[in-house]
Amino acid sequence: MGTYVYGITAADHPGLPSFAEELRGVGDPPRTVRVLTAGALAAIVSDAPEKLRPKRKDLLAHQHVLDEAGGAGCVLPMRFGSVAPDDEAVTAVLAERAEHYRERLEALEGNVEYNVKASHEEEAVLHRVLAENSEIRAMTEANRQAGGGSYEDKVRLGELVVAAVKAREAEDAVEVRQALEPSALAVSVGGESTGWLANVSFLVARDSAEVFLTATEQLRKARPYLDVRVHGPLPPYSFVEPGPAEPAGTTAGTTTGDAGAEQSRAWD
Repeated sequence: MGTYVYGITAADHPGLPSFAEELRGVGDPPRTVRVLTAGALAAIVSDAPEKLRPKRKDLLAHQHVLDEAGGAGCVLPMRFGSVAPDDEAVTAVLAERAEHYRERLEALEGNVEYNVKASHEEEAVLHRVLAENSEIRAMTEANRQAGGGSYEDKVRLGELVVAAVKAREAEDAVEVRQALEPSALAVSVGGESTGWLANVSFLVARDSAEVFLTATEQLRKARPYLDVRVHGPLPPYSFVEPGPAEPAGTTAGTTTGDAGAEQSRAWD
């Protein structure tokens, strides 16, 4: 069957006594959440369902367990689908990597993650590219005067516009990070994602979240050509490192929400 791992926390986490009584996790029917301890550490787990897939119900269940646990104390979140062979494998890794997990728990205490994705408003960025690029303006006008221009002229103009938009995307991605980084404790740049020019996670002190959210609103107002989307507060998926994000010995699946890129690792 295996043991499904939601997260790792301190054994003296104040919310642990209520987990087994109140929380239900992934699976159909939902599995009972329980706690495994090894020294000063604890893992929040349940029995692993067979043939688990990232369905909305189970993704939300995984997130709910972490939200409830994180509300009472720091938890190192595991990716959705993290499964160990059995309970003994989990506690063995807690003991083996105790120093690493204690350090991460201390570093992330009181902090949450906000994931920010940005894309261009298509019409607005095209107007901006046209205003900034004299070559594109001149070729657009020449084609207009020529009744639309030849096929080759249209292709050339299209290539120039695409190149200019890509250059603007790269510049705006840097600007998004620079605008929000001063309000965060740490930054993790996510992998490239279709349709987004920026995919960045920010570690933010929970009691400073309003400062960060205000900065995102200022970013939107200052750059109306950007579609800026903010997801959070989330467990700090992107900041479990340095070190492996999942205990060795699990098979790890995807993150919940938009907090990070899909990740796979095996518990050897």
